[in-house]
Amino acid sequence: MIQKVLRVGTSAAVTIPKKSLAELGLKIGDTVKVDINSVAKAVSIRAIKTGLDNQKKIAALALNFVNRYRNDLEKLASE
Repeated sequence: MIQKVLRVGTSAAVTIPKKSLAELGLKIGDTVKVDINSVAKAVSIRAIKTGLDNQKKIAALALNFVNRYRNDLEKLASE
């Protein structure tokens, strides 16, 4: 695919078509790692897991724990 380099303020950007985003499993707002190979004059991007993904997993595990042991936790809290 051929894309143009666009001016964005004092920076530059290359757009990624919607179909390509879907193929990569990316969506607007995702964090990506950009690698530059100056010898090959190539740029590559890849999705990375953010701390937010880990926080969501921890929150889900904690909620599951609380729901599973709610009665026991309430008894402990009342003692």
